[in-house]
Amino acid sequence: QVQLVESGGGLVQPGGSLRLSCAASGSRFRINAMGWYRQAPGKEREMVARIFDSGTTIYADFLKDRFTISRDNAKNTVYLQMNSLKPEDTAVYYCKLTTYNNLIYWGKGTLVTVSS
Repeated sequence: QVQLVESGGGLVQPGGSLRLSCAASGSRFRINAMGWYRQAPGKEREMVARIFDSGTTIYADFLKDRFTISRDNAKNTVYLQMNSLKPEDTAVYYCKLTTYNNLIYWGKGTLVTVSS
């Protein structure tokens, strides 16, 4: 079993920055990819960014280079640096881990609120 613990969410003003963290722990597993998804009120969950074991990263088109995903393999931790935040970035951000044998795990989410 794998546990994912997200942190770093909170209230920030438009134009501000936040850094989310997601630490994975538990039974032995090989990570294929870790990523961040978000779900705003009344909307479906959407992919924000993913980073693969190879180091390859993919981002949602709507980000326009405002967010950066990174990973510390030694700590099994993935980060999401979010800059130039907008009110429309307000959502619960979820961490997702995919193993090489296609098991998927989700964190419980961390709330990001962008408001003045």
